[in-house]
Amino acid sequence: MSSDLWLKVALQRPFALEAELRCAEGELLALLGPSGSGKSTILRLIAGLQYPQSGSIKLGNNTWFDQQVRLTPQQRRVGYVPQNYGLFPHMSALNNVAAGLHHLPRDAQNHQARQWLERVHLSDYAKRKPAELSGGQQQRVALARALAADPSILLLDEPFSALDSITRESLYIQLAELKAGLNIPIILVTHDLNEASMLADRIALIDNGSILQSGAPDHVIRQPASRRVAELVGLHNILRSELVARTESTVTLKLGQCLLNLPITQAVGPGSHDYLYWILPTNALEVVGQDQTATLHGSINKILRLGNLARLFVRVDGASEVFQLQVAGHHHFEVGQVLAFKLDTSQAHILPAV
Repeated sequence: MSSDLWLKVALQRPFALEAELRCAEGELLALLGPSGSGKSTILRLIAGLQYPQSGSIKLGNNTWFDQQVRLTPQQRRVGYVPQNYGLFPHMSALNNVAAGLHHLPRDAQNHQARQWLERVHLSDYAKRKPAELSGGQQQRVALARALAADPSILLLDEPFSALDSITRESLYIQLAELKAGLNIPIILVTHDLNEASMLADRIALIDNGSILQSGAPDHVIRQPASRRVAELVGLHNILRSELVARTESTVTLKLGQCLLNLPITQAVGPGSHDYLYWILPTNALEVVGQDQTATLHGSINKILRLGNLARLFVRVDGASEVFQLQVAGHHHFEVGQVLAFKLDTSQAHILPAV
């Protein structure tokens, strides 16, 4: 029997939220969005720590919430890791993990807790209290406690946000290893796109209480459904260009003095629009010599040094548009310098007209 999570809820207080999502058993779904967008609220609704005004929440054939049913967190058997890990400061790591196993005899509690400490590589730290553990170790204790009680779903609320980058990397590996042996839905709240792309099978992008787009991370990044999605996933070159012509599969846009034929990957709205927004990935641009065949020419407005890389801000000749690209830092460029570019139009993405 499938144990997929299905959620369709609406909330008006303390802020408006309307969300519909699914997370399959064995799948890791990342809820991605800026602070205050509603990510943690959705997690609390799933956990039963908060109830929506309307809608339904189901796991497989079991209803957790609707107009007649309101199961408690205990009835839902949720494994929940909050941002601050929620460990009991006066208890050892072993007792923290055993804290959710009261339904078992004492010996069985300790045995199962030790097994989970071993799975998160903390067997040698069983007697230590949270204050005697590093942030990464505390996070692993919290994860072991959430999983020890054999939950029906695992909810992770920005569990890596307070950790340094080296510790985060090791915990990403730890979570990936654990995920391979879990056949339950896993939902991760994060505001870090790289984290979501690395860990998640799918992402759901949330902004201002609404889910804007969901899908495989690579698909959402390469084919955002709106300009706002493109902004939230950090795409820099969101251009507005005059629509010159269109067919069923292509559009012709004017960029400066150039006419560009770009493929259509999704509906772009009715043909009456004079302008379209489109995405130009930075890796679709290549600087070429002035004597080579070039698609575009432009002058450098600004240069930012970013470690071993340099980010160039280039204004297209004859246009107001400025696009960005990254180049190796050892190349020498100057503000005002005119460059020629070859453009891989197959990587461009037309945004739906709004």
